Amino acid sequence: MSTPVDDPLSRERSHLSASRSALRAMREDVKTLDITDVTANWVNAEVLARQIEERIKALADLSDTPLFFGRLDYLHAPGAEQAEGADGERFYIGRRHVHDHDGDPMVIDWRAPVSQPFYRASKKDPMDVALRRRFGYTRGDITAYEDEHLSDPAAVTLSGSAGGARTSKLLQQEIERPRVGPMRDIVATIQPEQDEIVRSGLSGTVCVQGGPGTGKTAVGLHRVAYLLYAHRERLARTGTLVIGPNRSFLHYIEQVLPALGELTVRQATVDDLVAHVEIKGTDDATAAVVKGDARLARVLRRALYSHVTMPTEPVVVVRGSRRWRIPAYELEELVRELLDRDIRYGAAREALPQRIAHAVLVQMERSGEAPDDRVQDAVARNSAVKAAVKAVWPAVDPAKLVLRLLSDAEFLAVHAEGILDEDEQKAILRAKPARSVKSATWSAADAVLIDEATDLIQRTHSLGHVVLDEAQDLSPMQYRAVGRRCTTGSATVLGDLAQGTTPWATRGWQEALTHLGKPEALVEELTAGFRVPTDVITYASRLLPHIAPGLTPVVSIRENPGHFEVRPVAGPKDVVEACRELLRHEGSTGLIAADTRVPELAEALTEAGIPYLGPGEETTVDTRLTLVPASLAKGLEYDYVVLDEPQAVVDAEPDERTGLRRLYVTLTRAVSGLTVTHTAPLPTQLAA
Repeated sequence: MSTPVDDPLSRERSHLSASRSALRAMREDVKTLDITDVTANWVNAEVLARQIEERIKALADLSDTPLFFGRLDYLHAPGAEQAEGADGERFYIGRRHVHDHDGDPMVIDWRAPVSQPFYRASKKDPMDVALRRRFGYTRGDITAYEDEHLSDPAAVTLSGSAGGARTSKLLQQEIERPRVGPMRDIVATIQPEQDEIVRSGLSGTVCVQGGPGTGKTAVGLHRVAYLLYAHRERLARTGTLVIGPNRSFLHYIEQVLPALGELTVRQATVDDLVAHVEIKGTDDATAAVVKGDARLARVLRRALYSHVTMPTEPVVVVRGSRRWRIPAYELEELVRELLDRDIRYGAAREALPQRIAHAVLVQMERSGEAPDDRVQDAVARNSAVKAAVKAVWPAVDPAKLVLRLLSDAEFLAVHAEGILDEDEQKAILRAKPARSVKSATWSAADAVLIDEATDLIQRTHSLGHVVLDEAQDLSPMQYRAVGRRCTTGSATVLGDLAQGTTPWATRGWQEALTHLGKPEALVEELTAGFRVPTDVITYASRLLPHIAPGLTPVVSIRENPGHFEVRPVAGPKDVVEACRELLRHEGSTGLIAADTRVPELAEALTEAGIPYLGPGEETTVDTRLTLVPASLAKGLEYDYVVLDEPQAVVDAEPDERTGLRRLYVTLTRAVSGLTVTHTAPLPTQLAA
């Protein structure tokens, strides 16, 4: 039976088909651009060619990704600042802008001002929207729609679908849609409180405290996409950066921004940012905590500036037959003036020869000569001046400075006096001092210290905006390292105090933001849970009084309570069977276990003939089971999770509170269902 011409679903499918054709035409137009006679030289040609290539990639039509997910019918034309539109105009809201051959919009970018009511309009405040329509998709094809008549208080929401159903909970379905492969965008499901954070201005730093499943990571990534839309030219100059806790996490989120057409955002870990030396070693918890303490910045500063010594001899500059003498007391005045200015060590060292040269020029002028800038530069390069600078303000290698502090007990004691006590100094001293920077075994905390010393010598380049995810696990010194990358820009800080699993985990956001250099940042809290089912988050929340007293528990808005089971087992074969059961469902499955138990479970899976991947290896097809060490589970999500041996997860950490926080993380990775398997008794904190 054919579909009637006036069938709304048929019309929407026609618009989708026309929009896809228009997008293909836009892409072809870019492909056929001839830049032969446009550029002045090969450098400009390379830059323009790269920009065109990125534009072609950004215009790619992903067949399984809806080109638009909503529609707004306005009562009147949008405001003057939104010049598009006339009375009763209709806008399709999607992931990117699409226009026809005449330049008229067929799909409006979700970040455009005219799209904002799609996320914020309500019957209480319709924002001049008569109708908001949401679309349901199956493999890229429209299969359903849902209407909200916002400006008519008497109207009810009606839905339509290919099967003729009268009710369609498309928003709920999209939230609960199975996860396969990397993280996807949430542009179709952004909630009003999330949208406020996403669209907050570039000038302000925002800190988002959000429990598991509240969408904080997605909010941070979508904020980057919004800022690139609203401030593209500025951020193109200054740059953007997304910082994650590890490579597995970055791999998991790496497709979100490209799916929104943003291809230029760099992603890195903190270790990547401070990679001045090769990391081969680790610190015990005590040493790592001390090295991560912000007080080390003061110790490093003292140690660095101890290299500056006051001159005791004059500088004599010979030019031709004349000798110009700068006495020691005058040199000392120049050195003290630079110290008082509190500029970078390296910048002051570069300024000192020019200051000495200027003092020589003053004497020349007093004697009747008329030297110019070229003479001053020549004097600054004079061997006597260079020798004086080398003696008074020597060059310092940051890695050598840190190595000496960690190897020379006397040097450390002098510069840590009144800052670190004796036990703290002993904790960070190397048992076997290295002979050189190359032969030293560096830890991740050491690299952060070197980065701090490097910045004391030469200013670190600042970006326009930085997103810092899983921030609760950073040490104060790591916060400082990130803060150096956005001193002239802003940041989005994302985290959950209850999920801090490092010995130096963040105790409060205000303290962390102060270390970041953004004490004025706005702290927002997300408490509505979109990802974790009700029964799962309720069970996990039993741990909150023990790991984060006073923190607001997440309240799941999921209508489906989700599968939840606590199952005693006899051994690994029973754990494998639990995985096999969950793999019968659509979507991804994660088997999460204490790191030490992973090899045994891997062997059991292999014997059972069940293929599996490691974190960061997931794809959208074939293998749907991931074997996840508990230490790498943070930030990841799977449709179904089997959590093996909770007490082993707790026992793997240096103390019970950290272990319970790690357990909280692992309990909250499931989107649709969780099976907890255990041979040993469960932690008492999980008791009803």
